[in-house]
Amino acid sequence: MPASPSPGPAATASGACPTPVASPDELGRLARQGPDSGAWVGLNLDWGSETVADATARLGSPPAAVVSFVRFPLGPADAQNLDAAAAQASAVGAVLLVTLEPWDGLASVTDEAIEDLVARLAGYGARGTPTIVRFAHEMNGSWYPWGQDPATYITAFHRVADAVHAAAPTAAMLWAPNHGDGYPYVGGAYQARPGSAAETALDTDGDGRLGPGDDPYAPFWPGADAVDWVGMSLYHWGTAYPWGENEVPADGTFARLITGAAIASRLPLPDFYAGYADRFGKPMAIVETAAFYRPGGGGASEAAIKTAWLAQVFTAETRSRFPLLRLVNWFEWRKHEREVNATVDWRTTVAASLRATFLAAMTDGFHLGPAVPTAGPPEGCSEP
Repeated sequence: MPASPSPGPAATASGACPTPVASPDELGRLARQGPDSGAWVGLNLDWGSETVADATARLGSPPAAVVSFVRFPLGPADAQNLDAAAAQASAVGAVLLVTLEPWDGLASVTDEAIEDLVARLAGYGARGTPTIVRFAHEMNGSWYPWGQDPATYITAFHRVADAVHAAAPTAAMLWAPNHGDGYPYVGGAYQARPGSAAETALDTDGDGRLGPGDDPYAPFWPGADAVDWVGMSLYHWGTAYPWGENEVPADGTFARLITGAAIASRLPLPDFYAGYADRFGKPMAIVETAAFYRPGGGGASEAAIKTAWLAQVFTAETRSRFPLLRLVNWFEWRKHEREVNATVDWRTTVAASLRATFLAAMTDGFHLGPAVPTAGPPEGCSEP
């Protein structure tokens, strides 16, 4: 799914300054492994219109993780936005999940840019905030300038991962392709060129072309040594392509998408959980999820769609079937989506009735924050 903009001017610290009580070793363990039990629930916020403190006040508890999208290499505004997001995460004891977007292509990722990033992450850790780095997400897609170029991507991922692992002990690396439904996403601006080395590498079934029978994940796998977390973006867009209809997800859709089981007319896909989380013993994150609702679009109601999706995501069956699932982030945005040329309201915590459903759904080990133990605000600090 196309990324949200970087945090805007509204991304300022809440003023709270709790004292971290976790040691650097504990912060590093949290970053690399997630919670001791259950699964964190975090938010992808629209930083331009609300703060983490706003979301915390609505929910009664802070999100366990907050997601920040930033252009990489970091320019001055990007660095300022990332620092502000880290301050907001620190104020409520949340993990900061940093999504690095190399909009000028993977060749723009210089050693200097990586060194600056790692120093910044180490500084956040010294102040009590662990970070998870999602580098060049949805790299199997055709909509980003870092997409569908597996060899170049893997090299760049290793460079960032090596530096993070060497010098930012409270940070971890997350590998997160897009869910393979619709792969190879024909027609995107960055689709692998016919006859290119990239297309050859992506032709996993050996039929001489890039098509729906090819593995959407394996060519982009950097290896277990470089990856601390595995994850993906996984949305309910509807029951059949082309998207745009307000439709209640069929029972079992969330689990079937993770495992790659065939749904309706869709082809089966590789089992992502078995192939990457279970096989390599890695914690798994659903970094972005939500259920499609187009206001004024007719069809099923917003409540019916989102209640059904919540009931599939936050269940005892999900925890039992995917015990390594340690983080789920809800995409709290209302935004125009190019795929349907319409405004989609992905949010579920703003309207009181949906918020109540969201909170009630979080049972069976799913929980909000704080994720990082704190001693509360010392004298001179405001409450979050």
